[in-house]
Amino acid sequence: MSRIGKLPVLLDKNVKAQIGGRKISVSGPKGQLEMRLPESLEVQVEDSKLLVKRPGDSREERALHGLTRKLLANMVEGVSKGFTRVLEINGVGYRAEVKGNTITLTLGYSHPIVYQLPPGVTAKVERQVLLTLESTDRQLLGSVAAEIRALRPPEPYKGKGVKYADEVIRRKAGKAAGAAGS
Repeated sequence: MSRIGKLPVLLDKNVKAQIGGRKISVSGPKGQLEMRLPESLEVQVEDSKLLVKRPGDSREERALHGLTRKLLANMVEGVSKGFTRVLEINGVGYRAEVKGNTITLTLGYSHPIVYQLPPGVTAKVERQVLLTLESTDRQLLGSVAAEIRALRPPEPYKGKGVKYADEVIRRKAGKAAGAAGS
């Protein structure tokens, strides 16, 4: 039995879950999220807990068991607290600016990049170099952060580019440092 899949998902007092057919919807103070359940699994709501059950013990059912439970836990946490992701912009002249649901990024190219945020994701900029993304959907938030990071990934020599706040860039010595050692 999956160790993660058999754990119950605890619902806060302000979070409600509804199951209708193969769909489950979770609503809370931050919003509402829906998910389609895999065919082989079933979810039960028992006194403010979500339990994921699987009928058999095949490899696919075991894999989906833990995955479904974790996706449900992310949905519950998202509608109650929300998720944030912080991106740092490093480099001379590199900056970001938010207007409504668009982010204008100046990343050393010949033109500024205008990134349109999808519905459900909001952004704030602090000191023009810290970009904070917020959403109730963890999966959507991660993909948006990855797309913004991919516009100018950090390079290993000077560390210029867009990186996650908790990311550590492995730095390389330049050619001047390599020639001095010979």
